[in-house]
This record gives sequence, structure tokens and C-alpha cells, in this order.
Amino acid sequence: MKKRVAILTGGGDCAGLNAAIRAVAIRLLNGGYEVIGIKQGWKGLLEKIAEPIDKSSLEDVLSKGGTFLETSRTNIYKTENGLERTKNNFADLGLEAIVAIGGEDTLGVAGKLYEDGLPVVGIPKTMDNDVGGTDYCIGFDTSVSISVDAVEKLRDTAKSHRRNMVLEVMGRHAGWVALYTGIASGADWVFVPEVEPNFDDAARAILKKRKRGQNYAVVVASEGITLDDGAEVEIDSFGHKRVSLRGVGEKVAREIEEKTGIQTRSSAIGYVQRGGPPTVFDRILATRFGYLAAELVMKRDFGKMTAMVNGDIIPVDISLASQVTTVSTNWYKFAEEYFNEK
Repeated sequence: MKKRVAILTGGGDCAGLNAAIRAVAIRLLNGGYEVIGIKQGWKGLLEKIAEPIDKSSLEDVLSKGGTFLETSRTNIYKTENGLERTKNNFADLGLEAIVAIGGEDTLGVAGKLYEDGLPVVGIPKTMDNDVGGTDYCIGFDTSVSISVDAVEKLRDTAKSHRRNMVLEVMGRHAGWVALYTGIASGADWVFVPEVEPNFDDAARAILKKRKRGQNYAVVVASEGITLDDGAEVEIDSFGHKRVSLRGVGEKVAREIEEKTGIQTRSSAIGYVQRGGPPTVFDRILATRFGYLAAELVMKRDFGKMTAMVNGDIIPVDISLASQVTTVSTNWYKFAEEYFNEK
């Protein structure tokens, strides 16, 4: 009887998930394993929602966004009898191991399950690029590429109306999407969660550029920046705030308009960042991660997560996933050289 391995995707979707599922499954199938997909993340394991994966089901998924296994933000450890149900279903499904593809929350659960005796391997994905232990996560490159395209489009409008434009991008704890978007698009200011927003400095830089003839400005703001607005925010099962409901882009636009006296408008790219075909970088990264994850399963080297470190794909301890990687002072100072008018 063939050994059976399950694959699941948890948390928010992003481009490259299907490529990772495909990579894991093909390597395992070639190695003589049976592969099943757990639907809807950890919820599917709690409720035993599964389907077989064979090569015919993987034929055209590489270039597709989202995840054909679907996803959820279910937290096994916040569910009544969650661990017991998970272990029972793991046994009922006849599983040899689970490959979990997700961000800090999904991999945090995976790490706890490993500590509680289940054989688990993780693959890091998140468009926020904030999973600890890896330089890059699946989905980040695609999300930044989409955001840069949005800035280019907003710049056309900003020039035409001689106004300022603010683009709100995703990023709850870490400002990597905003930072990379700002650098790659040549934005005129960037706000990230790691740095207290200074609207006076931003306005000063924008006005200096006006003085030398630039009749517009484009600002990139992460949704997770600190604003003293007293707004109540919904909390999810992992204890995270739903910062997308705060209207950060509009609030930043009002501050900038008030301090510059120049008409300022905002646009929130939101969930558009999550979808669409993955970039070449994300397709290759997902495939390299998936191959290593399958190898780890076959070697029974559990409790590990695939990671990119200095360009190499290596296994690291899955506990590192919960150590959120944020924008460092050096990174911000580097970026500031290009948007802060001196």
C-alpha cells in the first residue's frame, strides 16, 4: 500500500500557491506516494474535507492565481477539541505526513502540531513577505509587481490633475510591500508600519519637489501604519487586527492635503494584490520550495520549513516562521534616500 501525504494551504491566498502544490505533488507522486489535498486549510483537516491529487489535476495550475485547494483562517488551537479532532482525522485519512503551505499563522499551527506529535513540513507563503527564517515568501514578488503597476497608473492621473495620489497597499505588521513598491516605482514618499508616520516631513518633501517643477506626487502607504484615530478594529482567530477596514489611504490623503494645501486623492489596491498569474520569480520559488518539502517528507525530516537564504533553498526549523520579519532601520534609510527630498 502506498504511503499517503496531504497538502493544504491556509491563511490569505496569494499567487504561487498552485505552483507550490504542483511541485510537492509531482515529486511525491514520482516517488511512489499517494497525495491528497486537504480543502480549506486547517478547517479541512478538522472536518475531514479531502480530495485525491493526481497528475491530471495538476496539468494547468502552474500559471493560475489563488489555490485550487481553497483556504481559510481556521485556528485548530482555538477550536473546541481541535487537536484531538485533528489527530483522529490524520489517522482516519491514513496519512504519513502533512505539507502545510502558509504564512506565520498557518505555519505557527503546523509547528505546534509537530510539537504535539504530528509529522509536518511547512512552505512559507505570504504577500507580506514577513515569515521569519526566509528571505522571500511565495506571493510577495507578484503582489509588489501588481502594486508597482498601480503606482504607474496613478502617476498618470496625478500628473494630469497636478495633484497628489496615495496608494494604500497591504501589510499588517511589516512594510515590505510598501517599501519595495515605493523603491521600484520611484514613489515620492513611503509609509511603513515600522516607522512612525511623519506627515510634516512628507509634506515638506512634496512641496520641495513642487518648487523645482514636479507638479504631482505619489505616496505609498502600508495599511498597518500607526494612526492615532481611535478606530475600533475587528480581531481574527489568531489575534490579528483587520487593518484593511481602517481606511488608511483616505486618512493619509487628508493629512497630506491639509499640510500641503494640494488636492490629494487615495486609492486602496486591496485584494487585487492577491490574485492573477504569479510572476516568473514566484513560480520558480514555489517550485523550488515544493521540491524540497517533498524531499523532506521522503526523508522523514519533519518539523522543518523550506526557506530561501542568500539565494539557496534550505530547510530551517519551522518554529522560525512565527518570528515576523519586519523592515529594518537600514532598509528604510536606504529607501529614504530616494524619496525624501533633501
